[in-house]
Amino acid sequence: MADPKFTAGEVAKIAWLTGRMLKRGIASQTVYQGDLERKVEKVIEGARKREEQQRKK
Repeated sequence: MADPKFTAGEVAKIAWLTGRMLKRGIASQTVYQGDLERKVEKVIEGARKREEQQRKK
């Protein structure tokens, strides 16, 4: 499934979470990042739902 078009807020949230992942990666390559990955997936899923609702209108 293709990624949806993101709003400015969604892009900022994904960028912020990616930055946190990078910071953790610098600290240690074995650090757990699954929590941040789930948050990114949640933002992407929310954008998909928003686009689907907009298409229905």
